Amino acid sequence: METQTRSLDEKLRWYDHSYKIMLIIPVVIMLISLVYIGYFYSKNGDIMQKDISLSGGTAITIQGDIGESLETGLKEKFPDVSIRKLADIRTGKHIASIVESSSQPQELKEGIESVLGYNLTDENSSTEFTGSALSENFYRQLLITLIISFILMSIVIFILFKTFIPSIAVIFAAFSDIVMPLALLNFLGMSISPAGIAAFLMLIGYSVDTDILLTTRALKKREGTLNERIFGAFKTGILMTFTALIAVLPAFFIVTGLPDSFRQIFLILALGLFADIINTWLTNASIIKWYCDKKGIK
Repeated sequence: METQTRSLDEKLRWYDHSYKIMLIIPVVIMLISLVYIGYFYSKNGDIMQKDISLSGGTAITIQGDIGESLETGLKEKFPDVSIRKLADIRTGKHIASIVESSSQPQELKEGIESVLGYNLTDENSSTEFTGSALSENFYRQLLITLIISFILMSIVIFILFKTFIPSIAVIFAAFSDIVMPLALLNFLGMSISPAGIAAFLMLIGYSVDTDILLTTRALKKREGTLNERIFGAFKTGILMTFTALIAVLPAFFIVTGLPDSFRQIFLILALGLFADIINTWLTNASIIKWYCDKKGIK
């Protein structure tokens, strides 16, 4: 048993010389993400692109298959228009389309009628309008909830570990798990809905699981060497992350007919979990390894 332990420790010796270099990768990605979010904010006046439920506007649901030409026909008059298709969750058959724009209901309705060539009635459509003031207030409350949740998580981390650098490492990794997916979604031009912000809330919980596992094993356990404890945490944590990815990715790519809000939740969770692999096992692990080397923790 002692020979096996020594053999594993020798195999992990490369980590002693590489962990500081590995830390450069997530730091560069994080800096690029922050710079892009800053650029996005200067251009759009917000840190994310919001859908009409968060920015205000009109959503008209049209029953049946309206084809692909409607969006092209509306773009000239309504540059911000977007169309989402609804499908039967069992068969995948297209059953309705939702046309969204910041325009007033009557104006958008007349534009749709002119492209489709028939009138929209209560039988073949429904209209929802959200005022900008109400949407902005709702959006502000969601952001405040997200910030408060992050602060409470940070307080719990400090209480749990009672040391500054390991606690900051966990908090920084969780923060990065939110920032990196947000920057990518902005780059892809995706509009965030309330469900999307809820997914970012869920990411706070997902991200700290593996970070707490890693930090606890590295600092509070004494079985084996430090590298072996980090490697043991890696095996357990990566299994947890891939299990979660196996749950959300098929739902996003394979299951048809899901509402867009669910698909957005699955997409954000998947992006956050991929970011968590980088931020836990490159960022947090490197900082913890560095901290333990300075403190003489073996």
